[in-house]
Amino acid sequence: MSKMPRVIIAKPGLDGHDRGAKVVARALRDASMEVIYMGLHNLPQQVVECVLQEDADAIGLSILSGAHRSIVPRIYKQLQEKGISNVPMIVGGIIPEEDIPFLLDNGVVAVFTPGANLNDIIAAFRTAVSDKYK
Repeated sequence: MSKMPRVIIAKPGLDGHDRGAKVVARALRDASMEVIYMGLHNLPQQVVECVLQEDADAIGLSILSGAHRSIVPRIYKQLQEKGISNVPMIVGGIIPEEDIPFLLDNGVVAVFTPGANLNDIIAAFRTAVSDKYK
């Protein structure tokens, strides 16, 4: 039997609202994924360090503060600088529709906005790690 996918759930930036991130973390865990929840107020370099230390298969970022246009590219750039190109990022939060293409151009494979279906989020993570867990 293969190991479970390891997923980092992070709240980068100064946003202090983490209920949605906790709900997603629990749903992923209940869907047989190993979840490392980083808690609140993570710096981009802390997220990247956690990916390295935990040998993560995917990253879930919850951003409600509107800082997604600055935080996501910083994390993506730091991942690239560390030679990490095979760890997909999924972003959830208050993301205006017009910002989604920008995020997709900066390493994000899926974006979820408020009210997203948990089954769709789980499916996105499964798809993101499917090359490693067939």
